[in-house]
Amino acid sequence: MDNHYFVHTTSIIDDDVEIGENTKIWHFSHIQSGVVIGKCCSFGQNVNVSRNVKIGNGVKVQNNVSIYEGVELGDYVFCGPSCVFTNDTTPRARYSKNGNYKKTLVEHDATLGANSTIICGHTIHAYAMVAAGAVVTKDIPEHALVAGVPAKQIGWVCKCGNVLNQKLICSFCKREYKKIKIRIIEKEESKNAKVLRE
Repeated sequence: MDNHYFVHTTSIIDDDVEIGENTKIWHFSHIQSGVVIGKCCSFGQNVNVSRNVKIGNGVKVQNNVSIYEGVELGDYVFCGPSCVFTNDTTPRARYSKNGNYKKTLVEHDATLGANSTIICGHTIHAYAMVAAGAVVTKDIPEHALVAGVPAKQIGWVCKCGNVLNQKLICSFCKREYKKIKIRIIEKEESKNAKVLRE
């Protein structure tokens, strides 16, 4: 076992797995073959990462999450407790898909709330936030806050995670954004303000 990362004695790491330094894998988890995990990640209790999944740096996966083949997580993604991924919209126990799974991409700094469900074949873009219990059935734009079943956009969130006000200003870190078509971008002048930075 590589001393540059931690694996609890109750967890199982299959052969042909790459784990970055300072990553921690806690109780009763299973990392299957072909998985690549970045640096400084944290995996809670009872996490399963299926074959060939790619996970970036700084990712936090809370208890009872299964990340199935076909899913890719970018840097600093947060997966809340018991959030659910899928990789097949028409599963049958009798008939195997032979690895032909639909892809799901969660881009950097996105947040998936507790008990949310991510239907496969979609992209959750950077800094998006999926509320607890939401069911994602389509692509989610950058910085969008979505909630409900199915998930619908109810607002915008800052890079820091705070919900933006109607003027697209963050009350916590003071970043300011402007809307361009169906997305928002940070205003240039707010980048020079005194704000909380990564």
